[in-house]
Amino acid sequence: MASAPSKYALNARVGAAITARMMSTAPAAKPANPEFSSGPCKKHPGYDVASLDKRTLGRSHRSKIGKERLAHAISETKRILKIPDDYLVGIVPASDTGAYEMAMWNMLGQRNVDIFHWESFGKGWFADAISHLKLRDTVEVNEHTAGYGELPDLSNAKPENDICFTFNGTTSGVRVPDGCDFISDDRTGITLCDATSACFAMNMPWEKLDVTTYSWQKVLGGEGAHGVLVLSPRAVERLESYTPENRPLPKIFRMVKKGKVDGGIFKGATINTPSMIAVEDYIDALEWADKEGGVDGLIAISQKNLSIVEKFVEENEWINFLATSQETRSSTSVCLTLDLTADQIKKFVSILESEDVAYDIGGYRDAPPSIRIWCGSTVEPADVEALMPWLKWAYEEVKDA
Repeated sequence: MASAPSKYALNARVGAAITARMMSTAPAAKPANPEFSSGPCKKHPGYDVASLDKRTLGRSHRSKIGKERLAHAISETKRILKIPDDYLVGIVPASDTGAYEMAMWNMLGQRNVDIFHWESFGKGWFADAISHLKLRDTVEVNEHTAGYGELPDLSNAKPENDICFTFNGTTSGVRVPDGCDFISDDRTGITLCDATSACFAMNMPWEKLDVTTYSWQKVLGGEGAHGVLVLSPRAVERLESYTPENRPLPKIFRMVKKGKVDGGIFKGATINTPSMIAVEDYIDALEWADKEGGVDGLIAISQKNLSIVEKFVEENEWINFLATSQETRSSTSVCLTLDLTADQIKKFVSILESEDVAYDIGGYRDAPPSIRIWCGSTVEPADVEALMPWLKWAYEEVKDA
């Protein structure tokens, strides 16, 4: 017959049970807003759809008020982003993807191209360049690549070549260094920059950027389906001096009429019909951005959010940035690896969503097993602070299970 456990063994068991219970107790406070999706992203603080200007609803985008509001969106974009006066800004179809493809199909092929990619979207631009535009039939296309978390050697950018790159890798959490010094001021090629998760949250060195694209559904928390295309005088010169041979362009890609850039696109005469409610939503976000101190204020919010995550990562050994260099960590699409298996990470994400603590934070499908927390400017630092203890709680729940 087994002997009864000693009082010391009983105390140990009781202590272990209490400790386990304490560990499984969820944090008391939740983020006020659990939306941490990397696109479409959280609406700005204080957003109210009822407050949007509705004068354009049911009206033609070619009407006087329609054209005025589109032109206003363009002019406010230039002002808040501090885009040079001689640059053009246009609202175009199909989100950032449409804007970037529009530039590629119109401009690439005149000279050799250096394409830098280190995550899924940049890889997609490279694939389109060789498989669909078939640029290697006429020019050199140099692929410069690195794995998730790394940057390729940007010093390979040749000033005589066109350069395609992503400013911030949304699916890897890796961005180019401040200033884009790898781009020569004396370049003869043009640069095509996908800045969809960088504009309004990172300093854009406009003097280095000839084509810049983004979607307002990222950092400003706008609605999807519309892209913004920013062109430097160099890009305009390319459009007006180069016509790709044997390259049919669909209507929504056409930017040139009779050898000249179609100026109407950059004054609010969009190529096709935009959603005017989405435009008003964008204008509302621009007004909020202005109140927050413009682009400098928005950058400060995103940097604050990143600093909160950095402190948490520093204090916990089981979580790390996917980005291997602090200099190139994204402040918007913050990608993190966990000391968990891929299936455990899925459970981790599921638990936080079921607790209404964090929505849509699973890593991108092509990325290594990871989580991705959007820390752009519409996300309030208090919500990022509140999320951090929940990450630790969810980790312990999954790890112990």
